[in-house]
Amino acid sequence: MQAMNAERLALGTILIALLVLGLKLVAWQLTDSVALFSDALESLVNVGGAVMAWIAVHYAKRPADAGHPFGHYKAEYFSAVLEGIMIIIAALLIVQQSVQALGNLGSPQDWGRAGLLVNGLALVVNLLWARLLVSRGGRLNSPALTAGGRHLMSDVWTSVGVLLGLGLALVTGWAVLDPLLALLVAVNILREGYGVVASSVNGLMDSAAPEEERSRIEDLLHHAAVGALQVHGLKTRRAGVALFVECHMVVEGTMTVQASHAICDRIEEAIQVDFPEALVTIHVEPEHKLEPSGIAPG
Repeated sequence: MQAMNAERLALGTILIALLVLGLKLVAWQLTDSVALFSDALESLVNVGGAVMAWIAVHYAKRPADAGHPFGHYKAEYFSAVLEGIMIIIAALLIVQQSVQALGNLGSPQDWGRAGLLVNGLALVVNLLWARLLVSRGGRLNSPALTAGGRHLMSDVWTSVGVLLGLGLALVTGWAVLDPLLALLVAVNILREGYGVVASSVNGLMDSAAPEEERSRIEDLLHHAAVGALQVHGLKTRRAGVALFVECHMVVEGTMTVQASHAICDRIEEAIQVDFPEALVTIHVEPEHKLEPSGIAPG
């Protein structure tokens, strides 16, 4: 169900990105503003990113197989990295357009006011969808959806700044504000692109689960491992929607395999109540493997 929800959101993002791109292109045609052209160019990147996110979410839900025994969860990170690279390329193209526009300034009075209204409508659509993606992407632990939502929120703030600046240009007659705003847009997009790439690369590098998740797992081990002597060597890592948990459990050497296995089952069930996506691996050891520090059951 989670994978299906994520896939539907990714498909919806493609449709929303196409709608917003169309609105922004209309706004640019009505005004011939380089700042609005820059805003539209970012939305073109959104379309490409949304398509990649949908492909990644669809692929990531495939079950584990002989060639990928740990599943295909990391496909979403590749999508997010590619989207971040596309964001950076778009920013560099905006810089080029802005520099050219500085040498060929028009008059703000030639802009169509209707274009600003159309761009404002695109802003509202983007804002509503971005909030949905960030919220649902976090709950579904989907790097692709979260990256898309963060990118759209950056697009929203870009549009807000552009509209305010162009409104000021219309009032003051300062046409130079148009390419200068486009340059500011480019800086903001570069910042967002770097953030998307950095966070996604961390996922590809098998970063540990967030501290709050690890603390919760330690608490669950403390309560669920009753009957064992100690749990140590806890390792966690996130791979898209999947959470991998590994640890060593020390028991008395005389404990039967059946009894130790029952404790392992209890630990796995306890963790999966809070983290249904968790894949738990427990290595059972005799008492001479006790460590100076670890999680004491009880």
